[in-house]
Amino acid sequence: MDWELPVKNVSAMVIDSHVHFWNYEKKKDAWITDDMSILQDDFHPRILAGTLARNGVDGCIAVQVAQSELETHYLVELAKAYPIISGVVGWIDLLDDELEKRLEYFSQYPVIRGWRHVVQAEPDDFLRNKKFQQGVRALHAHDQSYDILIYALQLPAAIDFASNLPDQRLILDHCGKPEISAKKIDEWKAGIRDIAQAPNVYCKLSGLFTEATWKKWSVADFYPYLDTVVEAFGIDRLLFGSDWPVILLSGIYVQWKSLLEKYFKDLKEEDRDKIFGGNARIFYQV
Repeated sequence: MDWELPVKNVSAMVIDSHVHFWNYEKKKDAWITDDMSILQDDFHPRILAGTLARNGVDGCIAVQVAQSELETHYLVELAKAYPIISGVVGWIDLLDDELEKRLEYFSQYPVIRGWRHVVQAEPDDFLRNKKFQQGVRALHAHDQSYDILIYALQLPAAIDFASNLPDQRLILDHCGKPEISAKKIDEWKAGIRDIAQAPNVYCKLSGLFTEATWKKWSVADFYPYLDTVVEAFGIDRLLFGSDWPVILLSGIYVQWKSLLEKYFKDLKEEDRDKIFGGNARIFYQV
C-alpha cells in the first residue's frame, strides 16, 4: 500500500538522530564489558553539548539503553533540563497486556517521539512474534515511531516485521549492523535491499565505527556499506546519527561526521541538509 509521511517545511537544522545517556551502574549496564572500559562512566547531555556545538549540530534524539520505564522517565527528565534533546526514543513493554494504558500514561510527555526494544539481544526470529507486532502496531494511533535494533543475521525477521506493519513509522538503527570487521557484505546487502522496499522504513547512518575493527579501520572500509544503504533507501530516508558515546570504542564524533560529510560532498546542499537533520525532523516529528 502507499505510505508517506506528512510533508513539512524542513530547515537546515542539524540533528544527531542517535545518542545515549546513562549513569553507569555495573549491574544495570552489564552489556558494557571490561573491553569497553571507556564506557564504564557517566555520560550526560552536558558532556555531549560541547561536542555537538563544535561539530555544528543543533540537537539530538536520545535513545533508550536500559529496558525499563524508569529509563524512559530518565530521558524525559533530561530533555526537560537540556534543550539539545529534541526528542526521546524510550522503552515500554510492547508485550504488555496493558500496553494501551501505558501508552496513554506516557502521552503526557510529548517529547517521547518513539520507542525501542533491544531486539539484538533476543532470538533471531523475535520480530516475527505476533504479539510484539501487535504492540508496535498500537504506536500508530499515538503517532509514535519504532526503532529496529538488530544484528545483520536478524534482517530476515525484520523484513517480515516491516511487511506486516505497513502503516507504522520504522527506522533501522546502525544500518542493521553489518559485519564490517569481517568484511561480510553480500547477505546483509540483500537484506538491506529487501527491507528498503518497504517505504515506511528509514535507516540511521550510525553505529558503523563499532562494527569495524575498533580503532583500526580505514575510511574505505565503510564506503561499500554506505553505497548499499544510499542505493537502497535513497536520500529521503537516511538519517545522520553518531551513536555517542558508544562510538568512543572505535573513534570520535568528528571523525564519523567528517567521514559522512566527505562521502556526501557532491550532493546538492538541500539533499545534504535532509540527511543531516531534515529527515530526522520529519521522521521523529520534532
